[in-house]
Amino acid sequence: MSRWAKDHDAQALAGRLRAVLKGRRAITEKRMFGGVCFLLHGNMLCGSGGPGFMFRVGRSQDRKALARKGASAMTLNGRRFEGFVWVDPAACQARALRSWIALAEKYVAGLPAKRG
Repeated sequence: MSRWAKDHDAQALAGRLRAVLKGRRAITEKRMFGGVCFLLHGNMLCGSGGPGFMFRVGRSQDRKALARKGASAMTLNGRRFEGFVWVDPAACQARALRSWIALAEKYVAGLPAKRG
């Protein structure tokens, strides 16, 4: 897949996240990891990138999240990022997407806000 196609896919997935997050307070957007990340009070919440959607669920919810349909462990440069999962967009229609965001928000809302 070309770099343009990957970026286009990441942007399309970001649009799906943006639609669900629209109107929520304290959400910002930032380009990261070759895609788009959405931050809650400055902490990474979710995003889009190479293999699909990314959600930050926290280590305590990691096993539960990985048991869900379409989820896989997040690895970068061969390193496993516990508490973060990739989700196949085909397994993540509107209802599932809202559920994934809620799961990530359950964890991220409890983190201290980042300044700047």
